[in-house]
Amino acid sequence: MKERLVSLDAYRGFVMLLMLAEVLHWEDIAKAVPGNAFLAFMGHHQSHVSWEGCSLHDLIQPSFSFLVGVALPFSLSSRLAQGQSKAQLIRHAFGRALTLILLGIFLRSLSHPQTYFTFEDTLTQIGLGYGFLFLLGLAPRKVQWAALGVILVGYWAAFALSPLPPPGFDTLTVGVKPEWPHHLSGFAAHWEKNANVAMRFDQWFLNLFPREETFRFNGGGYATLSFIPTLGTMLLGLLAGGILRNTQSPQQRLRVFLMTAAVLLLVGSLLGWLGVCPVVKRIWTPSWVLFSGGWCFVFLAAFYYFVDVRGQKRPVFALVVIGMNSIAAYCLSWLVMELVEKALYRHLGHTPFLIFGTAYEPLLHGSATLALLWWILFWMHRRQLFLRI
Repeated sequence: MKERLVSLDAYRGFVMLLMLAEVLHWEDIAKAVPGNAFLAFMGHHQSHVSWEGCSLHDLIQPSFSFLVGVALPFSLSSRLAQGQSKAQLIRHAFGRALTLILLGIFLRSLSHPQTYFTFEDTLTQIGLGYGFLFLLGLAPRKVQWAALGVILVGYWAAFALSPLPPPGFDTLTVGVKPEWPHHLSGFAAHWEKNANVAMRFDQWFLNLFPREETFRFNGGGYATLSFIPTLGTMLLGLLAGGILRNTQSPQQRLRVFLMTAAVLLLVGSLLGWLGVCPVVKRIWTPSWVLFSGGWCFVFLAAFYYFVDVRGQKRPVFALVVIGMNSIAAYCLSWLVMELVEKALYRHLGHTPFLIFGTAYEPLLHGSATLALLWWILFWMHRRQLFLRI
């Protein structure tokens, strides 16, 4: 398939829009207007769940990681067609991986007085696994499936075989209140927040770097080692990209996508329901890889059908503008978002955003901020200014 798949740009743009749309503050509005079911729904899906489960917001990072895998077969094929050797491709891949890691660290350090070495954000997680993904992209399909199985089973075993916290363990020492309503018990306690093998690794690893203070826990429960199962999510994308590049008809591709989605959603949900492996995004459990991967296949099928099969490209143009410059959009969210928010108040004051009352001020102000950010991306799009790594 030589023609650019606009559906991939639209899907990527949708994902980035969900991330940028945090500026709309639906969760805060829902709290200011209690009892409104619509606002409660929007607030829930614009925030991460506390531990087990899933919201739409939780699917942003899996989708972004998944799409990295989807795009790889096309990129690999294009570079090989240009005559680049495998050695050149591998050097480029690992250089790209290092760039992603360093960019992630740079952006996360902006609010700190010194370099803030953590590796749990989207860019660094992708960067840590990207080189391995690229090597697997050069391997036969059966090797890719085998690697996915090893990653999922091996990462599950690492948690399942690790010792549980001792009786009477004070969870406050790792930032979790005893009355926190999401504690896990029984076998599932191996995946307890900040009392699992991944956090114990970070309590050693992250303290190898210069820090403002000793690292004891991550407030959200996120962990460096999540890059391993994140590689599993990227592998699912790699397999999906392989399906898109083969000679099957669009109907066959859609059928495979939807069947795969159904299996992944079912198996991931069952593993969580049976207590074998909780579905937790924050530590990227193997069941989360499967469950979120199922939703990624659903989204991919929907965008592929609507945009590329039905040819409905005009309705998704606003998403394509974002999706074709996703790295720029990500950087803008860190570097410019706050400046735009302050500038709007500085030049316009609060009055224009109080039309519907103070409760809805964040929504109007956030919408204006989002519109300005999109305009910047549109300006770049018109001038073919794309930030590539």
